[in-house]
Amino acid sequence: MNRSVSAVTADADFFVPARGASPALRENRWAASQASGRLAPMPRITRINPDTLHATPGYHHITVVEAGRTAHLAGQCPLDTAGDLVGPGDPLAQARQVAANGLAALAAVGAAPHDVVRSVIYVVDDGRDGGVPVLGPVWEALNSSALGPAFSTASTLLGVTRLGFTGQLVELDLTAALPDGGPN
Repeated sequence: MNRSVSAVTADADFFVPARGASPALRENRWAASQASGRLAPMPRITRINPDTLHATPGYHHITVVEAGRTAHLAGQCPLDTAGDLVGPGDPLAQARQVAANGLAALAAVGAAPHDVVRSVIYVVDDGRDGGVPVLGPVWEALNSSALGPAFSTASTLLGVTRLGFTGQLVELDLTAALPDGGPN
């Protein structure tokens, strides 16, 4: 039995409960929709935390996508629209900027935070050698931002030694399942 399962659909008026992701139920819903002449909405994204894995601080261990189109965003860096680094030496300011850039990139393809199916967060300096721990505070800053729902999915938080731009402390990679009818 799964500890938690949630499903998101393309149609906000339709919700599939935890057991709604089973193949038998999907087949029955498909048969019923064919008999009625109307296609029933199918789950697009299912997030799962199996009982056989540890509890998480908000993300899910597994994300299953039943959609055909995905967007793979390049690493979102803490740069403003002029290309200047935001928040030199301040990982929380940089987290806020990568969240804003992530929202802008998602919007450009007609997606929103709840469409994200995978995130990877890179943070320079994990607090070793007497430094201030930043992984937890950056995770909290991202989760409390408008992009926060994106981190309930399969997510990885990494401490790294260096990123691409001088002074860069945070970077964010996102993959999203695109809603039907969005921009190409």
